[in-house]
Amino acid sequence: MGIILYSRTVEKVYLKYGLNDAMEFKAKYITDDIKLSCYEDKFFKSDIMFDHHMLVWFISGETKIVQADATYLFKKGDIFLIPRNQLATIINYPKDGRPHKSVVMHLSTEILREFYAKLNVKTGASEPRILHYSNHPLLESCLSSLIPYFDMKELPDEIAALKITEAISILRSIDKGIDQVLANFEEPGKIDLTTYMEKNFMFNLPLEKFGYLTGRSLTTFKRDFGRAFNTTPQRWLTQKRLELAHYHFVEKKKKPIEVCYEVGFENLSHFSYAFKKHFGYPPSSLVQ
Repeated sequence: MGIILYSRTVEKVYLKYGLNDAMEFKAKYITDDIKLSCYEDKFFKSDIMFDHHMLVWFISGETKIVQADATYLFKKGDIFLIPRNQLATIINYPKDGRPHKSVVMHLSTEILREFYAKLNVKTGASEPRILHYSNHPLLESCLSSLIPYFDMKELPDEIAALKITEAISILRSIDKGIDQVLANFEEPGKIDLTTYMEKNFMFNLPLEKFGYLTGRSLTTFKRDFGRAFNTTPQRWLTQKRLELAHYHFVEKKKKPIEVCYEVGFENLSHFSYAFKKHFGYPPSSLVQ
């Protein structure tokens, strides 16, 4: 995916698609769990799995989040929560001449364990999904109050802890089901690999991550995958992604640049080459 450079106060990520198409990402951290992110180029795309719950407030720009069974489009002012261990393709766009900018708060397992240790909360099975809070004034007030600290580049630990506690408390007051998400500290257990991969093959993650999410080590994942599909993971993933791309072209009338990233490819030229090699004709022939 290119070169990733990190620093705590200002984080820059350069992702290169092709020879000349580079984009820049900047993030200002005021604590390890609170940051202001900014994408200044045309768009940024990444397939990710968050280790922590992510509470996000959009200041400007648009974001499309594609999951296996749903697609979301978030705009300026929107607030949403992405549960941990959820696969997603995230595509960020500037809008109206302004960069894509958002405040992001990590609700880590460590923080949540400490918060819920004081409460008697019982959790049950829940279907993790992205939760949208429709410009809620209490959450917006909490997150917007962080903006001045980004210019200071510092937020005292005790204030940071209060802000995160405030955000969790607001979520619990406006969403009666949120405890089922935030207070669930279980790690992924061993699940049916075939069903999971058929549902999530379009996410371009390392095989180690797929192994973790299906409750397996990398070695066991590869072994079980070979038994289930009688081929290697990479060959199977490439074929499934190309077949999905073909469906999008024929049935959904989507454009190559859109399809390329939504089916799990990181590079348009590589996608076009692989598509032509597999089907015998380029994507452009279907679009025309």
